[in-house]
Amino acid sequence: MSSLEFLDDPAAFLDAAAAHLAADPVVTTVIASVSARMAHRPAGDAPHRWWAIARDDAGAVTGVAMRTAPFEPYPAYVLPMPADAALLLAFVLHERGEVLGGVNGALPAARVIAEETARLTGGAVTVHEHLRLFELGDLAMPTPPAGRLRKATADDADLCLAWFLDFARAAAEQAGRTDPHAMETFTMDEMLARIDGGVIWLWEDEHGEPVHLTGANPPAYGVARIGPVYTPAGLRGRGYASRAVAEVSQQYVEGGVRCCLFTDQANPVSNHVYEAIGYRPVVDMVNLLVG
Repeated sequence: MSSLEFLDDPAAFLDAAAAHLAADPVVTTVIASVSARMAHRPAGDAPHRWWAIARDDAGAVTGVAMRTAPFEPYPAYVLPMPADAALLLAFVLHERGEVLGGVNGALPAARVIAEETARLTGGAVTVHEHLRLFELGDLAMPTPPAGRLRKATADDADLCLAWFLDFARAAAEQAGRTDPHAMETFTMDEMLARIDGGVIWLWEDEHGEPVHLTGANPPAYGVARIGPVYTPAGLRGRGYASRAVAEVSQQYVEGGVRCCLFTDQANPVSNHVYEAIGYRPVVDMVNLLVG
C-alpha cells in the first residue's frame, strides 16, 4: 500500500528524493531541473506549490510529483508511480479542496490521476498534447547552414525574451493547433540569469543577424534538457534548428553530460529533425486538462 509525503520546500524534496531522481535522470529531468531552479529563487505566484513523494510499505520512494506551475490551470506534473499512489494523490488533493485543472507527465500515472480527479468532481478529461521524451544516442552532425552558433549575451536579452514568450504559440502553430498550451512565464531577470548561466544560444546568419534560438536547462544528475528551440516562421526550413541543437548537444556530450528533449507528437517536422541527428524516443508523456 502506497503512502504520500508532501513537502513545500524544493531543497528538502531534492534531499529526500535524490536517489530516486538520479536512478533515471532522463525520465526525471523536468522535476529535477525545475526543483533545483526553484531552490535558488523566490516562490513565484503559483496558488498551489508542493512536491509529493510516494513510498511503498518499506519506505522506499516509488514515484514523485509536483505542482509548481504559475499559470492556469496550474497543472500537477507527475512521474511514473504505482496506480494506488496515483489514486491516493488525486483523493488527497480533492479532500483538501485543491481544484486540479490539469495533469502533465508520464503515462499511465498522469491519466490515472486526471481520471480519478474527474470522477471525484464530476468533470471530464481531455488531451491537450501528446509529448515524447527523447534521449540522444549517437550524434549525427548535419550540414551547417550559413552562419554560426554563438552564446547569447546581455545585448540579446530583449530578442531572446520575445522569442521565449512566442515559443508556445509557434509550437502550437507547427503542430496544427490554435490553442497554445500555457507555459511558464519568463521575466527579463530570469532571461538574464539564463544568459549569464550560458544556456542560451543563437544562430546568426552570414550577415551576423540572429535567426534562431536554442536553449537548455542546466544539467541535473548528469542530464541536460534541450529547449526551447525556436525559429521565426519566415526563417524555418533552412537547417538552423537541427544544426544548432546538434552543436549544443555536442558541447554537453563532450563534457560528459547526457542530453534529452521533448517533442510534440503532433509535429512531425520536429520529430524528424531530432531523430535525424540521433535522438531516440524514451517515453511518451501527456498534458491533460480536467474540467
